[in-house]
Amino acid sequence: MFVQPALAQNKVVTGKVTDKKDGSPLIGVSVGAGAGTGTLTSVDGTFRLSVPASTTSLSLSYIGYKATTVALNGQTSVNVSMESSSTSLNEVVVIGYGTQRVRDATGSVASIGTKDFNKGVIATPDQLLQGRIAGVQVTPSSGEPGAGATIAIRGAGSIRSGDGPLYVVDGIPIDNGGGSSGGYGVGAGSSSARNPLSFINPNDIENISILKDASSAAIYGSRGANGVILITTRKGRKGQGIQFSANTSVASVAKRYDILGRDEFLKAVTSVGANAGPVAAGGVDYGGNTDWQKEIFRTAISQNYNLGFGGANNSGGTYRATLGYDNQQGTVKNSALKRLNARINASQTFFKDVVRFDLQSSYSNVKDQFAPITNNAGFNGSLVGAAIQLNPTIPVFDAQGRYFDINGYNSDGFPNGNGFRNPVSLLNQIDDRDNINRYLNNLSLTIKLFEGLSYKGNFGADISRGLRKTFYDPKVVGYTDAIGIREQNFPSPTGNGTAILQHSELTNYTTEHTLNYDKKWADNSSLTVLAGYSYQTFKNFNRNDFGFGTSQPGVLVKDYNNFKTHLAYPVGDSSSYRLQSYFARVNYSYKDRYILTGTIRRDGSTRFGANNKYGNFPALAAKWRISNESFMPKGGFFEDLSLRLNYGQTGNQEIPSYASLAIRQLNYNGNSNPQQYLPNPDLKWQTNTTYGAGLDFTVLKGRLSGSVDYFNKSIKDLLFFQDIAQPAFSSRIYVNLPGNVRSTGVELGLNFAAVQGTKFTWDIAYNMTLLKNKVENFVGRNIVTGNIDGQGLSGAYAQIIANGYPLYSFNVPNYAGLDANGFGIYPQGIDASTIQGSPNPKFTAGLTNNFNYGKWNLSFFLNAATGFQIYNNTANAFFYKGNLVSGRNVTKAVAASNENALNSGEVSTRFLEKGDFLRLSNASLGYTFGLTGSVFKSLRLSVTGQNLFLITSYTGLDPEVNTDKQRNDVASRGIDYTSYPKSRIFTLGLNASF
Repeated sequence: MFVQPALAQNKVVTGKVTDKKDGSPLIGVSVGAGAGTGTLTSVDGTFRLSVPASTTSLSLSYIGYKATTVALNGQTSVNVSMESSSTSLNEVVVIGYGTQRVRDATGSVASIGTKDFNKGVIATPDQLLQGRIAGVQVTPSSGEPGAGATIAIRGAGSIRSGDGPLYVVDGIPIDNGGGSSGGYGVGAGSSSARNPLSFINPNDIENISILKDASSAAIYGSRGANGVILITTRKGRKGQGIQFSANTSVASVAKRYDILGRDEFLKAVTSVGANAGPVAAGGVDYGGNTDWQKEIFRTAISQNYNLGFGGANNSGGTYRATLGYDNQQGTVKNSALKRLNARINASQTFFKDVVRFDLQSSYSNVKDQFAPITNNAGFNGSLVGAAIQLNPTIPVFDAQGRYFDINGYNSDGFPNGNGFRNPVSLLNQIDDRDNINRYLNNLSLTIKLFEGLSYKGNFGADISRGLRKTFYDPKVVGYTDAIGIREQNFPSPTGNGTAILQHSELTNYTTEHTLNYDKKWADNSSLTVLAGYSYQTFKNFNRNDFGFGTSQPGVLVKDYNNFKTHLAYPVGDSSSYRLQSYFARVNYSYKDRYILTGTIRRDGSTRFGANNKYGNFPALAAKWRISNESFMPKGGFFEDLSLRLNYGQTGNQEIPSYASLAIRQLNYNGNSNPQQYLPNPDLKWQTNTTYGAGLDFTVLKGRLSGSVDYFNKSIKDLLFFQDIAQPAFSSRIYVNLPGNVRSTGVELGLNFAAVQGTKFTWDIAYNMTLLKNKVENFVGRNIVTGNIDGQGLSGAYAQIIANGYPLYSFNVPNYAGLDANGFGIYPQGIDASTIQGSPNPKFTAGLTNNFNYGKWNLSFFLNAATGFQIYNNTANAFFYKGNLVSGRNVTKAVAASNENALNSGEVSTRFLEKGDFLRLSNASLGYTFGLTGSVFKSLRLSVTGQNLFLITSYTGLDPEVNTDKQRNDVASRGIDYTSYPKSRIFTLGLNASF
């Protein structure tokens, strides 16, 4: 009786929603009538909606597409084509545990889709968005395939290592471990692990959202302390069919060190008064003419193939299966990344959409091959260091066809000593590879309990198994004295060959339960409530095995079982921790003018002491849509104008699993060492507090939209591994340091449809960030980091964390050039270090231009950064004139200087350089064929260039570099040491669908 009169005042509207570009149906589009009613399109893109009889229009929104309003004009059946969109105020973006229109977001959320991803050879997801989002700085450690990267969202997040953002893939938070183990550089330092995200196929990604402030990231509590990056993979659609892509790329080193050739080198040796004659006469001329950089670098060929098949059935199900293969060669010989990916995304509804199952399941096999390049090799250098300083008159091989060694060979045919490293020998007589299998699975159940209320249960499993194998030839030149192993009293591998196996296992399980309530009213008010529980377990295991002495002396053996002597006790550890969380979020919008969001999360972690296992992380944000106020003129300058205010807290628990406990460590013979560090039951969460304001706007009839944000982020209760004054029962303890790290800044993001013609369009996207960073209330304590390597530089460092200065500030003596005699001038003295310069850019910017003319498309992307410094540890270690006396090579600039050959290379501002740069990072030209009546739905050819030009005054290879030079687990930034060079890459691509 009560329902019938209401129905009598309604009408039913039906329709179909398709993609404007290819006409394919869009599944799950939100269709609303602006009167508290709404629905989602079904598997064939159709919808049926009962609306009040007075309804004159429908509003449609969908992730990655421009929001659309369609007038009914008295019709009860409409067909709508939706256009894909880059980030705009009307776009629907993924947020924590749901989706939301950007125009309704109260916090700072940015989104980027396939249209604006970086193109070309892409190994990891972070490369897709490098430079594209305001406030997000992605700095690769080097140009190595699959290299790790430092990602800072609105400034650095911690003084310790491991301060990267949380990654959530299709709703499952993943561990940033699971990548390759850091290698043992026997006798020449250690190498970095590869990027743990290399298991994700970038081609499977449809959208990436970044939760930049605490008000938006607080829903992830402790794991969102450094921002959250949400990755959404491609889903199936009805009529999707088969998609195929193939890419072939050619890469070369973008820049080489400008070192001396044979004749220049001998002339320079003579100029410093050394003997440039033949070696037999006491000189440095070995009679050869070798370009050592040419010997280790190559033109690299890479290939990428992807095959996908998707669709939908008539019973509420969708599916998409993909298979991808990458074979990326590195521009340094014997370096590569091979990856095989398989993924299935499927969903099925039952009982007229009341029950829904979703499955995302992926498998990846990543095989890395490593060249012997390390972070901390000494004066002899690893591969790159050896090549750039090696005498160009030395031949690769001696008269007997052996790898040339200036120390010669002993009577048993083994090289004498390790004071000389032949780069070609290092490449060919060391075999270093890993093999990582990773499984990421997510199964969820959604039940509509009644109108507006639904339950979702989620179970995720993230499992990784890796093995890195490193084998050293008994005759490898330069590695015959295994310093790193011998210091641990392991058997010396001299003349025997060495094998190292590094086992790594990662097992993470996530269980989540959420309730979602959504209510809309006729006056455009709405209420959304989320409540949830999450339980996560993390287990990590690693073990290193060592073998010495093969049964085939003089042969590079790649079988661990062939080594006669194995270390009796493996070296490694095992750890686990658990995270239990309760969370809730309420979002209320009053008449689409005033929006309020409140979030709370309570996290409990077994990593913390008994007194502080739980932490509470609240957030509050508000938005005022000024353009909807009655005092704003209709049809005025602003189509949309909104003011945002936000405040929130997140926590940080990135410390070892047992940091609050007393720990003993077993040494290699099974005996217990003294206690390694003291317990701290009061150890508590590091807390990040952020507040800010933002202004969103749309003008020029929707052609120009953008956002301006101010943020203020403060990090306190800093987690730190502190030394204890000796003698004492223990050497170190984990503590919370007083003081805080503050980052403040302003972000600007603009999207401008400059030209919107019938055949020609031009779209511009611009982002920029102004950032300041400072350590506060840190009186009475200085922490040093940033190790510097090279001859005579043992124990040297270049960075400090000190009160009143930016994080990781450089702390080195002032250098004022050379005096009349060619010696360095240090006005305050060589031991008087001064805090000066920061590795943190004060300004970053990105500019994208997209042009479309008919079936042609051209895009290019430039990015820039200014106001930061790089410490050139490579130059500090190798490039000073005294090297010529000992027969080592230098750059042409050093050879031409008036430096005295007796001048020493001290750590100083001599090697501290401006890192400012402007780069044409990405450019792509494509053509889409018209294929009416063809077997193809679409066919596109493209040519892409990466790293096409670079403008910078930095004398190293590239200013976007971050060699890991941490000290005592305190992170470093902005140091360059014999890093793997960046590449210039050209890619020919084919994309087709059937």
